[in-house]
Amino acid sequence: MNFFTYVQHLLGASAVAYIAARNLRDPLTRPNTLAGFQLAESGSVPFLEALRERAADEGDVWLAEKLTRHAADEQRHGQIFAHALKQLNKQVIDFKSLPKAPDDGKPKERRGSPFFAAYFEGYSPESIKPEQIDWIVFFASTYILELDASKDFARMANVLPDDEPSSRSLKKGMLSIAQDETGHAAYLLEALKRRLPAAEVERVVDEWRSRKVNAMFAMVGNFINKSGKQPSLVQDGAPTEMLDEAKEDAIASQPAIA
Repeated sequence: MNFFTYVQHLLGASAVAYIAARNLRDPLTRPNTLAGFQLAESGSVPFLEALRERAADEGDVWLAEKLTRHAADEQRHGQIFAHALKQLNKQVIDFKSLPKAPDDGKPKERRGSPFFAAYFEGYSPESIKPEQIDWIVFFASTYILELDASKDFARMANVLPDDEPSSRSLKKGMLSIAQDETGHAAYLLEALKRRLPAAEVERVVDEWRSRKVNAMFAMVGNFINKSGKQPSLVQDGAPTEMLDEAKEDAIASQPAIA
């Protein structure tokens, strides 16, 4: 990573850390922030499980085992955030209950995530599906996200107070999540090293670091343009099943931590 990219990384990471920590610490925005994390963590499970099946079919037992553990971890992370919401008497909203937008006869334009649009710029939606994604693209792109997430979750955990039971419980859970993310980053880097020479590993990691920098600034810019306002993702009551498309839209509207 060159010096200019490194400085941009620090600036972007600081901005994201500030936004996330502020939203998590504020009692008014904490439920929505937790819901976004729950959707993102749980939402990654089907993708990882599909990759696990693909790795198994290709005879890569080592990778299939790592992906099995990764998927299980992400499922547990979603449960941690769901439990934190339950302690606040909140849950992820039932998207099926929301009124549909009126049909004006024009093609529907999905909002998408500014972060992931910038992160995967140049890649078609089809090319990053689990059945099609190049393994090197998956390893490198996810390595950067997991590595940064391990640090971000630890930072957010440390802004939570210890003198309140629900915050203390959430802090403990987020620190365990941070440890899991560190482990995920380690196996993804090892996977790169198993398939590429050292110089090429460094090159692809630097490429995805640069993409992450651009994606963070795109995300922060979108956050500023919306004056920090985010759609509500929470409601009172018991969990209900959600539409996949609605979940994708909800995730796309949230700031990405990693």
